[in-house]
Amino acid sequence: MSSPARPHRHDVWIALAGLVGGLLGIALGLHTVTPHEQHGPEVLIGLLMMSGAELLRRTAPVWALGIAVVAQTVDVLTGGLLAVVIMFTDILYAVALYGPARLARNLATGSVVFTVAVTIGTVAWLRTPEALLLGALAAGVTATPAWTGLMLRQHRDAAAAERLRAEQTALLAEMDRTQAVAAERSRMARELHDRVAGHLSAIAIHSTAALTLDERAATRDALAVIRENSTQGLTEMRSLIGLLREAGGGQVVEASPSLDGLDALLRRAGRTGAAGRLRFTGHDDRPRDAPRLSAPVELAAYRIVQESLANAVKHAAPGEVTVALRQDAEALTVTVTSPFHERVASRALGSGAGLVGMRERVELLDGTFAAGPDGSGNWRVTAELPLREGKSRT
Repeated sequence: MSSPARPHRHDVWIALAGLVGGLLGIALGLHTVTPHEQHGPEVLIGLLMMSGAELLRRTAPVWALGIAVVAQTVDVLTGGLLAVVIMFTDILYAVALYGPARLARNLATGSVVFTVAVTIGTVAWLRTPEALLLGALAAGVTATPAWTGLMLRQHRDAAAAERLRAEQTALLAEMDRTQAVAAERSRMARELHDRVAGHLSAIAIHSTAALTLDERAATRDALAVIRENSTQGLTEMRSLIGLLREAGGGQVVEASPSLDGLDALLRRAGRTGAAGRLRFTGHDDRPRDAPRLSAPVELAAYRIVQESLANAVKHAAPGEVTVALRQDAEALTVTVTSPFHERVASRALGSGAGLVGMRERVELLDGTFAAGPDGSGNWRVTAELPLREGKSRT
């Protein structure tokens, strides 16, 4: 069993002050109920009980209230002391402030009922206006401290609720900041992968070919592709750094590749994939009078084609790689098909980050994405990008 809580030091001082005040009142004969009579040691019973209740006012307010009611009754029957009445009002205040919430509300309501009952009873009994003074006294002893404690309790509860709300707001703000940082890091990772990984893969593939083939012409072609991809990779890196750094004059460098560069992507992939006996063709079936795509859709489509071609160079079996664009009033559909055979070894290692990046780009636009074997000997990447405004998420 746990030991009872020790009285608060302030409660100890209150109990001692009440006890000293009561003893002084006994010594001077200052009794409130029977001031002109002689009193014996029984007057100490109510005083000691009320002082003990004061020790429990904060740690055990329910017990304090019960003891205080008994002590106040005994004190009235034994002569009455002002110190006991004052301590009784303090107990009511403490119970309303520190006690259970339901008890505090009932105590405040009960004090009003008690005051009204005392007022009506004394007026009916004495039938004089002075009887109202007893009602005012009852209100001062019971209702006033109980309602004061209850109102202070409500203010404290409101302040605690506001502090909790502020802490929750700060926590939500920190979560939003963390999510924003994570989203920005993911965006930077996608851009870095899409811009540079394809060039590095081409360099790895052709450097391997240059080291393996003992043919002057093949080695020269491989070195040309290596030089082209290294130069383009450096350019892409500088462009990416420019996205992260403020340019002169307070302007931010932005790069927005578009599907207008599809032919250039296909030519570059053709040079890179020549060693793997790959051919690349494109079919742009979009209507000539189709409206201009928004920048997010344009960029996502470009990066998906770029990454799909890079994956084809690394993993596709010999054959034809086809890029198809189709657009209607609702969406732009990008389809990249490449020869697929499980026994064909990859020309460069892959981590799967490309597929993850493509899927993330499509999900940010609330589109649909699929990648995998289509059952007819091909690997198919399909991305459907909605065109309506309000679909994309930042």
